[in-house]
Amino acid sequence: MSRPLRFTLIVLAGLGLLVLATSFFVSRTIEEWVDRDLSTRSQLALRGARPALVTSWITGSADRLGALLTDLTRDERVVAAAACTRDGNRVAATSEWPAQVTCAAIAPRVRPAADAPGPQWAGWNDSVSVGAHDLYLSALPVSERGEPVGFLMLLHDRGFAEPREAQLQRLLVGTFAVLACAASLLTIILTRVSWRGWTNEIRRVLRGGMHKPEFQPLLKDVRELVDRLSLERELDGTAGTWTPQRLKDSLKRYLLGERVVVLANREPYIHDFDRDGQIVVHHPASGLVTALEPVMRACSGVWIAHGSGTADRETVDSHDHVHVPPGEDAYLLRRVWLTEEEERGYYYGFANEGLWPLCHVAHTRPTFRSEDWAHYQAVNRKFAEAALKEVDADDPIILVQDYHFALAPRMIRERLPKATIITFWHVPWPNFERLGICPWSEELLDGLLGSSILGFHTQFHCNNFFDSVDRYLEARIDREFDAVVYGGMRTLVRPYPISIDWPNRWAQGTATAEECRKSVIAELRLRDDARIGVGVDRLDYTKGIEERLLAVERLLEVCPEHRGVFTFVQAAAPSRSTIPEYQAIADRVEAITDRVNKRFGDGAYRPIILRRRHHEPPEVFRLFKAADLCYVSSLHDGMNLVAKEFVAARDDERGVLVLSSFTGASRELAESLIVNPYDLDEAAEAMAAALVMPVAEQRVRMHAMRAFVAEFNIYRWAGRMLRDAERLRRRERLSGRFEGSPNDLPGLEA
Repeated sequence: MSRPLRFTLIVLAGLGLLVLATSFFVSRTIEEWVDRDLSTRSQLALRGARPALVTSWITGSADRLGALLTDLTRDERVVAAAACTRDGNRVAATSEWPAQVTCAAIAPRVRPAADAPGPQWAGWNDSVSVGAHDLYLSALPVSERGEPVGFLMLLHDRGFAEPREAQLQRLLVGTFAVLACAASLLTIILTRVSWRGWTNEIRRVLRGGMHKPEFQPLLKDVRELVDRLSLERELDGTAGTWTPQRLKDSLKRYLLGERVVVLANREPYIHDFDRDGQIVVHHPASGLVTALEPVMRACSGVWIAHGSGTADRETVDSHDHVHVPPGEDAYLLRRVWLTEEEERGYYYGFANEGLWPLCHVAHTRPTFRSEDWAHYQAVNRKFAEAALKEVDADDPIILVQDYHFALAPRMIRERLPKATIITFWHVPWPNFERLGICPWSEELLDGLLGSSILGFHTQFHCNNFFDSVDRYLEARIDREFDAVVYGGMRTLVRPYPISIDWPNRWAQGTATAEECRKSVIAELRLRDDARIGVGVDRLDYTKGIEERLLAVERLLEVCPEHRGVFTFVQAAAPSRSTIPEYQAIADRVEAITDRVNKRFGDGAYRPIILRRRHHEPPEVFRLFKAADLCYVSSLHDGMNLVAKEFVAARDDERGVLVLSSFTGASRELAESLIVNPYDLDEAAEAMAAALVMPVAEQRVRMHAMRAFVAEFNIYRWAGRMLRDAERLRRRERLSGRFEGSPNDLPGLEA
């Protein structure tokens, strides 16, 4: 809305309120004027007729008294008159006097109470309704030598006041119309002046002002946006929503159908023995798996991961391969075997006691040991060797995933210099001061810069990476084109906000929200009108589970109406349970749950239901569809896909997402209720607001978030990275490996 139009609306609204207030004031004022006028006229009439009235009263001449009353009614505003004794008996009255107005009823209002000192009487005035007429009654005492002999009543017509009021109202409306026309004229003038100034500025900019430094960031963003949109259309000849088929067609058309090799620690399907010795398949609780598995279904290829299941060895072939998903065989899973020492040092040690707390601002001290670093190096080389065995060309596409494999890109580059290596760092990248805590920060940076493309969730994390390179390495940073030139090789550093598949297969495979709600209420033995909150996480100190449960406690403290009705269900999958800090967080969560349940529980009612076990996706989405709210309270997170999964689950466009401001998802899902998870009062207020939010508002918010996730889905994420990889390969083949500027060919600046 333009500033002049906003000004006009404010002026008109102000004038409207002024007219309403003035109209009320005028009506009240006119009414007071009329009453005062009629009271004064009554006093004057009595003063002129009093001697004759007193004489007629004393002599008892009723006829004479009636004639005097008739003379008083000759005034056009006096309708009728009556004379009453001190005891309330009528002595005389004009023929028009209404029967319902009696002397006996009015006498107590003009004569003093029995215990009042002295004989002084007071007059009385008020409005009375006679039939459809609104009249004004004056009752005035008549005295002789200070002794009251009776009182006179006069009925006045108040109708003359209405024309006065109507005339003033017309005057007000006319004044408002004149002021409104003046405001509109002023708006037109301001708009023309503003438009002229804006167009003059645009002309000045087009004549050369765009070369000014202050316009360069804007121009860069516009160039990137236009280039991305045009190149998406160029890539596959289509536009609109990315789908699995569009991703597959793009890969086939521009990357010649090459299979993609994915390097990730977590495998998408785990085979375990159950208690009866039968092999069962689990889908791990992992944001990385949630994101990448749909891409592999669409692109085919090989997923290389650590085989951690108890029955994993029994399900692979002689090359350590197994086709997944079970029954669909969409792609290959290649399992890499680690010894207990390697797993303890590489995974639990360096990766999760060192890099994980280093990258997350969650107030846990990172621990670095030289023996863990040695295992990290060895396992990275083992995975790099596995990737080399799976490629079928000297320039393959390899996707390296997450902080477990910071060294693998350089190791692969040394053996396959023409490979297109896309590394995606799924967690936040720390600032350079925090990175300096790691004794091997330079080695980590060198390993990652073996990538062709290095992706993060947000531009902020990209900036932190640039600052780290600038601080610790002898490298050239090209911030204009978002690249690092190091050792004669260029690495593009880009933000690629990760997402989930759309349409989401787990959401589509789950029952309706109403059916899910009924089954969850029955399973948890909740009352039929229960309000349900849900949280789904690994038991990790970065997820803010303690703060979340404390916020639930605070909600029940300040909003007692939710006690007995609101239940928060926390699905918490055990994670890294051999690490002391993870054991401690599990114990603290249990303690908080027990304390809150003892404090606010009553009989079968438990305000917090903690489910410490692995939940398969169908279970998770059933909880999502049953919930009134989902609270994602991460203390620091790269993206957090639980938030997007909740949005994908709510095909009924109901439910409210309460989201931590310290997640990457909060930058995209702006229609959620965004909170600081450390502020328990704010989080409790947000949950309280979610529980009473009108359905219409829920639908507006959820509809907007679902539209965003549908448009920016995982296929678009993968398509953008693979598109950038294709453009990079094309440039390398035509202009030489990583030499020159990235804008030597059209479109490579984005």
